[in-house]
Formats: sequence, structure tokens, C-alpha cells
Amino acid sequence: MPLMRRVLSRLTEDYLLLALLGLLPLLLWLKPTTAGGVLVLIDWQTVSALAGLMLLSRALEESGYLARFAGWLVALCHVERLLAAVLLLFAALLAAIVTNDVALFILVPITLSLGRLTGIATGRLIIFLALAVNAGSALTPIGNPQNLLLWQASGYSFWQFTLLMAPLALSLLALILLLSYPTFSARHLTVTVPHQASLDNRRLFGWSLLGYPLFILAMEHQLAPQAALLVLLAFLLFKRSVVSGIDWLLLVVFSLMFIDLGLLAQLPLMQQLATQLLALPGGSYTGAALMSQLISNVPAAIFLQHFTDDWRALSWGVSVGGFGLAIGSLANLIALRLSKQPGLWREFHYWSLPVFVVSFGFGLLIL
Repeated sequence: MPLMRRVLSRLTEDYLLLALLGLLPLLLWLKPTTAGGVLVLIDWQTVSALAGLMLLSRALEESGYLARFAGWLVALCHVERLLAAVLLLFAALLAAIVTNDVALFILVPITLSLGRLTGIATGRLIIFLALAVNAGSALTPIGNPQNLLLWQASGYSFWQFTLLMAPLALSLLALILLLSYPTFSARHLTVTVPHQASLDNRRLFGWSLLGYPLFILAMEHQLAPQAALLVLLAFLLFKRSVVSGIDWLLLVVFSLMFIDLGLLAQLPLMQQLATQLLALPGGSYTGAALMSQLISNVPAAIFLQHFTDDWRALSWGVSVGGFGLAIGSLANLIALRLSKQPGLWREFHYWSLPVFVVSFGFGLLIL
């Protein structure tokens, strides 16, 4: 009974999950489909990848070595403002190499450890990390799912696409760093909570760290479901506390997003809306940025590639569209969910909406 009460409490407090569940019957009424048709809408590769990354990042956090790394960072950057800048730069670089989602799975637990060690306000730092990974991931074809899709569709080489995105990505990162300077204080940080890691934690850290590149390699070969199952079985056998510490409802939220947004994109009204958005000043760029605010930037890229071949404008638009509303980028949702801090959704929009307005205007001027 206590477990059931906790689950019901989580369900009633998860407003995004409730909204997605509430929207589903209406969409099924507007676009009737079979159970098999609904399941096909879910990108199982992405959901499986999320599950595996959640398990690995939870294991790293439980090992205690993220807290050690956080303590090392504080010793190196003992001013809050400098620490924030280093983390944001590292987040952007990491996102460009291993995707924005993976960067957050690594860095959000580190940030939470920093909060426990120093008392730094982690909520605002996590918000800026989400903004930074969205900016950094825009740089390369492998930084995020929408870039990967549009890179392959465009026919550009890796470096051609990177050069195409560089002016926008670097400008976005500069904007976020400038915004962070007055946001974080110049106070000195000191570690107040010591941390010791046992031999068992050391083994957990080593195996989990090794799991990251192997799992990413499996993702690249479209083997995420099989790899995630292996990771799950390994932790069930050797470290069950990792499995019980996962926010499994996050996977339900992402599955429902794929279903709801997939059904939404099939409606004639949405297709008419796409045509009208692409007719606005700025064309594909404006349409992509605005549609990302409605259905997230990955579905927007998938949908709009059928209506335009202006790859630069489309790629820039969905990158800028990752800011603004939280739904604009799946990375935003991951960061907010991993933070587990009440009220952070509202504060996120205090920062992300102005960034969207400024970055949208910048892109529109250049294009």
C-alpha cells in the first residue's frame, strides 16, 4: 500500500503526464487508429536509449564519484560565477560530441552533487545547463536527433553541415554565457559535506563509465533496445538499488509524447498549419522555430522536411525552437525531470523565453 500511494502521488503531481494522457482520447477520436498503429508511433530506439542512459547515469551518481568530481571542480573553480561558466562550456562541448541528452544525463547528477556539497542553487544552474546543451548540440550533425536527421536528408558532408551551423551555435552559446554572468554571484564556494567512496562504489563507477561508450556505440548501430535490456539485467543482478532509483515515469512521458505528437502531425489541420507557417516572413526558419514550440523540435524537423529543401533555414529554425517553451526540446524535459525540484518549470521559462526571442531575432537578421 505505501508503494501504491507513492506511485499515485507521483502520477497526480506529474502535470505533463496528466496533460498527455488527457489529450490522447481526443487525438484518437480525431485520428482513429489501432493499438498496433499507436505503438508504431513510439520511437523505441529513443525510448530504449533513454532507459539505458538513465540507468548508467544513476549508477555513476550512486557510485559517489560524481560527488568527488564536484568537489574537485569546487577546488578548481571556487567562485560560483566561474564554476557556472566552466560547467556551461563543458556542457556545450559535450553535447556537440555525445548529444545533448547524454550530456545532461552526465552533468545534472554532478550539478546535484555540487548543490549538496556547497549549497549552490542547483535549480538555476540546471536551467542554464539545458540552455547550454541546446546551443552546443546545434553545432554538429551528431549533437541532437534533429541535426542527424537533417544532415542525412541534406546530403552535406559532416564538416559542411558543421560550418553551416557554426554561426548560430556559437552565437547562442555566447548569449547564454553573457546571460549567466550577472545571474551567478561572485561568492566563494567551500565544500561543507565530505564524501568517501568504498571499493564497491569504485567498481560501480568503473563499470558504469565503461558502459557509456559501449552503449553509445550500440545506439549508433540501432541496437539501443538490446543494449538497454542488457544494462537493466546487469543492474538487476548486481545492483538493484540503481534500478529502483530510476524515474521510470519519464519513459512513460516520452512514449506518450511520441504518440500524441505523431497523431497530431497526421491531422489535416496541422498540415495546413505547416503550409501557413512556411509562408511567414523568414519561411522555413520561422516555420520551424514556431512549430517546435507546438510539437517539439525533433517532430518539427521530421514533419517540415517534406515541405522544404532550405536545409540551412530549417536546421537553424529547429535549433532556435529548442528554446522558448520547455516542450521545444526533449533535452529541456530531461533536465527538468532529472532536477526533481518543484517550481523549476516556471523558472525555466523566465530564462528560456527571452533567449528564444533574442536568438530568433538574431537568426532572422542573418538569414
